[in-house]
Amino acid sequence: MLLRKNPSILIFLGVLALFTLAVTVMSEATGSGAIPTSMVKTLGKTLCFALAAVAMDLVWGFAGILSLGHMAFFALGGYMIGMWLMYARTGEIVTATLANAPIPPTEAEVAQGIAGQVFGVVGSAELPLTWAFAGSLPVQLLLVLAVPGLLALIFGWLAFRSRVNGVYLSILTQAMTLALALWLFQNDSGFRGNNGLSGLQNIPGLGHVPQADLSIWFFWASALALGLGYVLAAWAVSGKFGSVIRAIRDDESRVRFLGYSVESYKLTIFVLSAMICAAAGALYYPQAGIINPAELAPIASIYLAVWVAIGGRGRLYGAVIGAVAVSLLSSWFTGGRAPDIGLGFYTIHWVDWWQVLLGLSFVCVTLFAPRGISSLIDAIAGLRPPARGGADLGPDPGSLQEKEAEA
Repeated sequence: MLLRKNPSILIFLGVLALFTLAVTVMSEATGSGAIPTSMVKTLGKTLCFALAAVAMDLVWGFAGILSLGHMAFFALGGYMIGMWLMYARTGEIVTATLANAPIPPTEAEVAQGIAGQVFGVVGSAELPLTWAFAGSLPVQLLLVLAVPGLLALIFGWLAFRSRVNGVYLSILTQAMTLALALWLFQNDSGFRGNNGLSGLQNIPGLGHVPQADLSIWFFWASALALGLGYVLAAWAVSGKFGSVIRAIRDDESRVRFLGYSVESYKLTIFVLSAMICAAAGALYYPQAGIINPAELAPIASIYLAVWVAIGGRGRLYGAVIGAVAVSLLSSWFTGGRAPDIGLGFYTIHWVDWWQVLLGLSFVCVTLFAPRGISSLIDAIAGLRPPARGGADLGPDPGSLQEKEAEA
């Protein structure tokens, strides 16, 4: 039923499968080596960004909630899986070191050694309470979704029940992100302060596996997560639930007068979006190798909104297009691969001017192509808004007009 109503899902999954196959064939691990390992990691991280953009499009494009704090959930997912990666990897090193001792080490000695190695950088030799389950992979995988989901539930319940909307809600989400980042910067937060978690690319038990193999495995996992997340998001915005959240986006007061629990719908989509974003972060940071509180900076969440706007909000494939296009262009311009342009009196170094270019692109898309890059796909597919000649779009003359709906 879902695929019959939304055939674009099959098209997206087909394109994603072909892209995954092409990268696999050309990678160093399984193919010709035309794509280096560093590029495979970049592509894997880009797919994670695309999944985060899908999550952002759920709350902004479909529910009309402009969240400027979604990268907080992304980073929290990374922190949760990073705790296990760092704990287990440090445990291997400590166990190997103590194995040469005359007397075999006890579990308490190993745990003490891990605590000293992990938190010695912040002047502590004990594991904080937040690391109580760091040695259990199943529990930490559960926390990847549970912790960001709980934060979204608490924040959303407080905000939506107070009927905070519009720019005020956006400011609150940004304040939440900033407060979380400032707390994580403290050494006594239990997350190593400004040092963050490092060495995440070293997967416990797989030290003998080359990075080329690990990179393609994570690339496959990222592609699978994006595919599943896309289908989940498409299912969420279909049917009655999808119709209601679109109606909330267009006219929240009218939906409330019709008897729907607006706060429940908004809270559900907000929590679901946060958990999808957290799953993307849990796959991203093992490929990045490090995470610190700077990843929660409010500017990161603004970038996420820019990706969705450029790709085309309200269209899941538009969010993916925007995230992939901007992320890859950012890597190209800021990685020194884009040639500098000499003007005689001044030389344009793209490393310095990339953010200006991105800002101009956002302004141009907003002014001249409000439907984003995905509007090109709509034009090719012949998808156009219904031609009602400016007729009312509701049961009474005071309802939304077609021209207003297209704005």
